[in-house]
Amino acid sequence: MALELIWVCLLAVGMISLTVVPALRVRHPYLWWCLFGYPVTVVRVLVTWRRLTTTLGLAVPRRPARALLGDMMVKGDPLRPVPPRLGAVKLRRGGLRVVVRLHPGQVPEQFAAGSEAITHAWRVHAVRVGTDARGFVTLTALAWDPLAAPIVPRTLRREVLRAVVGLLEDGSLWAINFRAAAHWLIVGATRSGKSTLVAALVENLAPQRVALFGIDLKGGMELSLFEPRLSALASTRAQAAQLIADLVAEAEARMELCRSVGARSIWEHPAKLRKMPVVVIVDEVAELYLMPTRDDKAQVVEISTNLLRLAQLGAVLGIHLVIAGQRVGSDIGPGVTALRAQLAGRICHRVSDPGTAEMALGDLNKDALVAAQQITLAEQGVAITIADDGRWTRARSIHITPDQARRTARKYARRAPTWPGLIADDTNDPDQQGVYL
Repeated sequence: MALELIWVCLLAVGMISLTVVPALRVRHPYLWWCLFGYPVTVVRVLVTWRRLTTTLGLAVPRRPARALLGDMMVKGDPLRPVPPRLGAVKLRRGGLRVVVRLHPGQVPEQFAAGSEAITHAWRVHAVRVGTDARGFVTLTALAWDPLAAPIVPRTLRREVLRAVVGLLEDGSLWAINFRAAAHWLIVGATRSGKSTLVAALVENLAPQRVALFGIDLKGGMELSLFEPRLSALASTRAQAAQLIADLVAEAEARMELCRSVGARSIWEHPAKLRKMPVVVIVDEVAELYLMPTRDDKAQVVEISTNLLRLAQLGAVLGIHLVIAGQRVGSDIGPGVTALRAQLAGRICHRVSDPGTAEMALGDLNKDALVAAQQITLAEQGVAITIADDGRWTRARSIHITPDQARRTARKYARRAPTWPGLIADDTNDPDQQGVYL
């Protein structure tokens, strides 16, 4: 009777698993991976490791292939070659990571050549090969494609001027860090995901103690979603010229302040004197350089000169630029190439012409340029960027809906500092009054 009860319980558990586990994998993939996918994959890694490394030629015999038997030399393959030592298989978000100790004479490239076979044996989406120390190699397995539908954890420790905007192709967080790269260039054709990335950037910067300014000469269609959080939004070239000129004046005032306290950047100032960081987002930069009439030429030259000054001076003064556009090239207008040279952070979505990809990535890495031109129409939001280690990688931004953008702007509107001379200080919010840059 007891045995029959046990069989009934096991059968019930099996039936529940067949119905619950697939639904859990679809609705809560990370929870499914922790509860089911990871334990099963760990067993698979341990069971297949010896056979896999032997097949790939990564296992090394303890004894030589030749031996002396009496007066006769015998040649043959040893029966039990020793595989590289496998470390602890550690859980990571949406995958696992294991460190392998190499045999003398082995190099990471040998494991990279066999990454496809390892992926197949472990039944995962992909296996990335990296190295952090000499004599070791790190194998990172991804349970699924992180770029298919990137999900960023909600509980993240926020850092000023660092915005987590999506995931990299190895499953790690994709962050735009203005302290590492002061200015950023974002290029992409229509419906490539450029505007979504800008929205994700503003979404992450909105809660921070950062002043946000927008320049959107498409009538403010894109950045107007965040207007309550912006200290100023320029939607015409005249407004943009005035805003950029005032920001140059702000940069000069900060230089004088640095000189007065003997500091080389605002980050060396005492806390009471430290000015608020500024991020200026320019959506569709080509609109700033268009010259319908001769009278616009002087204004365009002024804008170009001031933008270049902000790019050259802003890194140490806490004034950062995000330049976005469909087309970036020397033919747009004067000073575009010089401005691009100051933009250390590069992000390239699908582009309509090779020249724009060349302007964005060509001087950094030729392989990245090829990868950017291979992004298809179906891969909206996918981009090529330069990771923190200096190597290029594929990434995808999270999707921010217009309603999310509006809610975020209204929620953090009080954090937008006033900008004398550009917007009226008509708020009665005590948190807003007296805020300065």
